[in-house]
Amino acid sequence: MRRPEAENRESRRRITRRALVMGGAMAAVTGVLTLRMHRLQVREAERYLLLAEENRINIRLIPPARGLIFDRAGVVLADNRRNHRVVMVREDAGDPEAVLDRLARIIPIAAEDQSRLLREMYRRSAFVPVTVAERLSWEEMAAIAVNAPALPGVTPEIGLTRAYPLEADFAHVVGYVGPVSDYDLQRLDDPDPLLQIPDFQIGKYAAEAKMEAPLRGRAGARRVEVNAAGRVIRELDRQEGEAGADIQLTVDHQLQNFVQARLAGESAAAVVMEIATGDIRALGSAPGFDPNAFVSGISVSDYDALLNNERRPLVCKSAHGAYPPGSTFKMVVALAALEAGAVRPDETVFCPGHYELGDRRFHCWRRGGHGQMDLHNSLKQSCDVYYYDVAQRVGIDAIAAMARKLGLGERYDLPVPITGGLVPDRAWKRRVRDAAWRIGDTLNAGIGQGDVLTSPLQLAVMTARIASGRAVAPRLVHAVGGVRTPVSAPPMDIAEDALRQIRRGMFAVSNDRRGTAWRTRIGADALRMAGKTGTSQVRNITVEERARGVTRNEDLPWNRRDHALFVAFAPYAAPRYAVSVVVEHGGGGSVAAAPIARDIMLAALGDGRPDIAAYPAGQREAARARIDALDLRPPLRSGGAATRA
Repeated sequence: MRRPEAENRESRRRITRRALVMGGAMAAVTGVLTLRMHRLQVREAERYLLLAEENRINIRLIPPARGLIFDRAGVVLADNRRNHRVVMVREDAGDPEAVLDRLARIIPIAAEDQSRLLREMYRRSAFVPVTVAERLSWEEMAAIAVNAPALPGVTPEIGLTRAYPLEADFAHVVGYVGPVSDYDLQRLDDPDPLLQIPDFQIGKYAAEAKMEAPLRGRAGARRVEVNAAGRVIRELDRQEGEAGADIQLTVDHQLQNFVQARLAGESAAAVVMEIATGDIRALGSAPGFDPNAFVSGISVSDYDALLNNERRPLVCKSAHGAYPPGSTFKMVVALAALEAGAVRPDETVFCPGHYELGDRRFHCWRRGGHGQMDLHNSLKQSCDVYYYDVAQRVGIDAIAAMARKLGLGERYDLPVPITGGLVPDRAWKRRVRDAAWRIGDTLNAGIGQGDVLTSPLQLAVMTARIASGRAVAPRLVHAVGGVRTPVSAPPMDIAEDALRQIRRGMFAVSNDRRGTAWRTRIGADALRMAGKTGTSQVRNITVEERARGVTRNEDLPWNRRDHALFVAFAPYAAPRYAVSVVVEHGGGGSVAAAPIARDIMLAALGDGRPDIAAYPAGQREAARARIDALDLRPPLRSGGAATRA
């Protein structure tokens, strides 16, 4: 049925109106879009072009070559060596677990290491390479290259890694590097973005850690094109970084090797110091460890074995160990008394074998006593009673002041772990223990016991200052980046006559038949040594034990035996070197420490090896056999191991 014309006209009118509304709406939307496109493409074109460019171009850091560490003669102690390694990218591997399993058939990768590597891969972005194995041989690298089609995502490459060619000899001096850990990132207030690079290594111990800033250098950079996922497509530009500064230490590799070999088998420390400059020629600590084991990350079991060793191989005993100085402290007490006028050199004190204070007895090491003792003989025979008496006269504050003047109680600024030791006085005891100082405390301090603590380094400084009369300060860094560190040794405010009295007493210790170190004297007249023995107790001796006889050190468990100490300088007429030796639980200083110190002193005077002719005639064959039995390295040429690439 045909619709009326009126209805048709109305229908056309409505359609036209709707079309106009829709067309207007579309025009409005189109206008808005056009305006927006104009804004984006014209008005803000530069801004969005820059953002797009930044998303497309990334800056990647290039780790710099770490500075090398040399000894005083230019022999490399810490080197950068080519490191053949293999890395793996998870997203390219497809099935990382299967690829690792195939790779383990070519190079040794333990099952636990495979699990650790998989965890590391999934912890990082899929395109970030993870180091699977390092220090591979050329044959292993070739085998991986041949099997490359079966190892997707695996890439052999060459980088640099730290190496310590002299191994344990310088472990406590040079230290070691290791990968940056989360603990390091939390501990270090260092914004350097290099620390965020996977597998980047920093100094962890000793000079490597203390000199981290100059050794690290400055990063380079490369501009790379990346896709939306952050994967590198191509390298656009490269700017190499600045290698770290080389550092030259004052130590001598040959003398250090002799010291470590001579200390072998003991838990001990030794320091050799040049008296004129304060240069440390050797800083020995035994037992040691191989720092190369730490470079790529030491295993938990190996680290626990070092950590739980009762002889503490991880501790730098020579600078960080703190020990009662025993009778080596008697020079301090004698100088304090002479300077204060509390005693005259010819004044005597009677030693019956003990010193009575109220109802308490302080014993001399010689049970029957020494008889009448003056200053010279008290040093020569190490009479305790003489120093009980003199210490009480001069007082602890004067003794402490003299100890500090001689370098004890000071924390030296050296790139190794350092202890300040302890020089107690009245103020210290009041502040730390909230107690008054007692006369008995002074008597104990007078023979280097009680609360007095020193390091072998401090004892070497004390000896050098007595020998020279100057405030010699220890120095371990000779130069940084070719710039030498300054040397300063101003005169001490101690009367030369007082120092001369102490030197004479020390000379008698080693060169008088009644001296405590007579058996370990140097025979050559031009090299005569002046020294002082010391023995420090680590346990209390009860009244009952003294009554029945003090138990001999050799009959006690190792960790309850006395520490043995010896300090010396030589040649007596023109001092060149100061030496200190501490043998933990070694027993008597004259028996355990003095023979080691004499060998080390003669090695220093003999440019790294003792001259057998310098020993007394009757001891030369035994000395020759002892030196020949040591595991000594041949002298090395300077700079032979250094590589930058």
